[in-house]
Amino acid sequence: MHIGFLTPEYPHDKISHSGGLGSSLQNLVRSLQAKGIKISVFVYGQKADTEFEENGIHFYCIKQKTYKIGGFYLYRKYINRKLNYCIRDTKIDLLEVPDWTGITAFMNFTIPVIMRFHGSDTYFCHLENRPQKFKNRFFEKHAVKRVSAFIAPTTFAGVLSKELFKINDAVIKTIHYGLDLSQFDNENPENFESFSILYLGTLIRKKGVLELLDIFEKVKQSYPNSTLLLIGGDSADIKTGSSSTWKLLQQKIKEKDISGIQYLGKMPYPEVKKHIKKAHVCVFPSYAETLGMVTIESMALQKAVVNTNIGWAKEIIAHGEDGLMEHPSNHEAFAEAIKQIFEGDHFREKLQKNARLKVEANFDIQQKAIENIEFYKEILATQIYD
Repeated sequence: MHIGFLTPEYPHDKISHSGGLGSSLQNLVRSLQAKGIKISVFVYGQKADTEFEENGIHFYCIKQKTYKIGGFYLYRKYINRKLNYCIRDTKIDLLEVPDWTGITAFMNFTIPVIMRFHGSDTYFCHLENRPQKFKNRFFEKHAVKRVSAFIAPTTFAGVLSKELFKINDAVIKTIHYGLDLSQFDNENPENFESFSILYLGTLIRKKGVLELLDIFEKVKQSYPNSTLLLIGGDSADIKTGSSSTWKLLQQKIKEKDISGIQYLGKMPYPEVKKHIKKAHVCVFPSYAETLGMVTIESMALQKAVVNTNIGWAKEIIAHGEDGLMEHPSNHEAFAEAIKQIFEGDHFREKLQKNARLKVEANFDIQQKAIENIEFYKEILATQIYD
């Protein structure tokens, strides 16, 4: 079986951008390749048209093109031609595509196409209760009509996407993202920096990062020596028009006169894992995710986690057993959850141990790879039969 993946990001030195989508895809394609599946990865929006092979996986970088008129349509057709040539030339059996901004709208293929709901603009705008650009809605609406089936990382994301796009008859399969658990060892989970709080992720409003200062302020009232560390890329803020969410946070820090907050920006993932291990508590007060890779990564490293209590998170965490969940807008409750972990060593140890067990049971990439392969075969058999 030869599977092609179209993506806007992938974590590699030769590729210009990557985030949670890229990390989850990397975990999947590596595990599929290890199980004998031939893999081709097509990354669009790149600086040049290049290709290379690494560890048996073939990569195609597709250059970002600009056009005087109709660029949204013409660039899609450019990608489509590239893909169709490779599909014929390398005999790709099935193509997996993302939902984000409906990149496959107006594309035509002769093989089955599966769309994975990593999180469309339609999905995120709905969760954040903000207006959506017409063009994004238009492209995403048309893209979902051109696929054979869908994969969702959580049932919540699948059901909500189905409602938003009015998908009626197509198959939507829930397959969680997975981790290579051999890469997530923490031999000494009892060792950490006391009263340290770690936030991982892009500094952006939808991930609840602007709520953290109010939450942290309440924690500081009981634990004056507590610290808050932020790791992740900065981003513009849609609501205020600011070019930097970190600048907005700095303004609030100054107004509130809060000490103990540090922002380290983006860093190589081996360094990120070191900071996860050092943290007393990892916090993820997000308003909009499909699953949240950094949550399960922290749990795999036996960290006590306080997560949002919205939809998708309930498929990751059993509240009070392997993590805690509170709504990000309820600053008092979120702060109390953090303090509950600070206060009880036995409780924290239970959360840490059960967090690892939860990830082993539900997010092992070896099992997820098998589930994906079985679903690919199912769709291919249906298409051949049809």
